[in-house]
Amino acid sequence: MRKIHLSLLTASMIAGSAAASIELDTAKHFNLVPTNAPSQNFDLSKWKITLPELSSEKAGKALEIDKQQLSNTQTPYSHPQWFYTDKNTGALVFVAPNEAPTTPNSKNTRSELRAMLADKYDEPKNNFVVASHPNASQYGAIGGQLKATLSVDQVSTSGNDKKNGAYAVVIGQIHGSDNEPLKIVYRKLPQHEYGSLAWSYELNPEPKLQDAVDSNGKKLRQDIRHNVFGKYNLRKGASDPKDGIKLGEIFAYEVNVEGDNMTLTFTKNPGSDKPIVKTFDINLAQGNYQGHKVDLGYKNDWMYYKAGVYNQCNTNKSSSDCQWRGMQAGDYAQASFYQLELNQ
Repeated sequence: MRKIHLSLLTASMIAGSAAASIELDTAKHFNLVPTNAPSQNFDLSKWKITLPELSSEKAGKALEIDKQQLSNTQTPYSHPQWFYTDKNTGALVFVAPNEAPTTPNSKNTRSELRAMLADKYDEPKNNFVVASHPNASQYGAIGGQLKATLSVDQVSTSGNDKKNGAYAVVIGQIHGSDNEPLKIVYRKLPQHEYGSLAWSYELNPEPKLQDAVDSNGKKLRQDIRHNVFGKYNLRKGASDPKDGIKLGEIFAYEVNVEGDNMTLTFTKNPGSDKPIVKTFDINLAQGNYQGHKVDLGYKNDWMYYKAGVYNQCNTNKSSSDCQWRGMQAGDYAQASFYQLELNQ
C-alpha cells in the first residue's frame, strides 16, 4: 500500500512539473515578464475593465477602469484580488467570486474586458459591424479578430448541476446591442477531472419580441449551444468528458469576423506536435439561424468584443443556484491569459 501511495505521489509530482513546464514555455513564447503589470505585458489600449467590487465614484455599481488608466504603462493598473499578473508565469489573471457587485443588467459577477474603439461609450465609433451593415462607415471597424491563449484555473465548486450556468464561466464574447452572437463557455462538474468547452449563438429577434416566449414558455432569444471539447450540458452521474479540458490546461481560441462571416478556431494542445483544432463558420448577417425564423441575425446591429472572466454562478435559484461560502471554499471563477490580442 505504501509503494502504491508513493507511486501515485511521484506521478502527481511529474504531472505537476510537466504542467508548470508548459506554463513557463507558453509564457516565454509570448514574452511575458512576471514582474510586469498587466499593461506592460499586454496591449490594453482598446479595452476597459469591469471588476467585482463597488465603485467609489458610481454608487451601487461595479468598479470600472477606463482604457486610459488601464493601458497606462508608466503608472500601470492592477488589482490584488481580481486582475493581476501571475508572479511565476507573467500570465494575466482574472478572478470573479460567486457573489459581489455586478453590472446593472446582470446577476453574475465579472472581471472582464470590454473593447473600446473610441473614447465615448455611446459613440458608434466605439463598436464594430459586419460588412453588409447599411451604415457600416459610421462605426469603428468592420469585423475584427480576437486571439487568446489561456487556462481556466477555477470554476465554482457549488451549484445545481441541472443548471447550465452552474460550474461555468464565460471567457470570451461578442456582444451586440441586446444579445450575444458569441459566448465561449467553460464548464466543469466537481466530480469530473475534465471540463467542457462550448460556444453559443444567441438568437436575435426583432425588438418587440426580445422578452417574448413561445407556446412552451421558452424565451425566443435563446442560446443555441455548440460543443467544442466535451459536452456543455452534463449532469451529476455523467461520464467524465475525457475529450474535454482540465482546469489549468492551456488551450487557445481565435474569433475572426471578416465581411459578414464569423470564423471560430479552438485549439487544444497549442504549440505541441499534436494540436487538436476545431473550426466553425457562421454568417452573422443572414439570420434564420439553424432554421429559427425568429432570428434576424446581426446585419443591422453593432457589436463589441469582451474577454476575461464572466462567472456564470450566482446565488439565484432559477439561474445557477450556486452558493457563496467564500473564496477559500472555491466559490469563484479564475482564468489566466498568456495571449490576449485584439486586432481592429
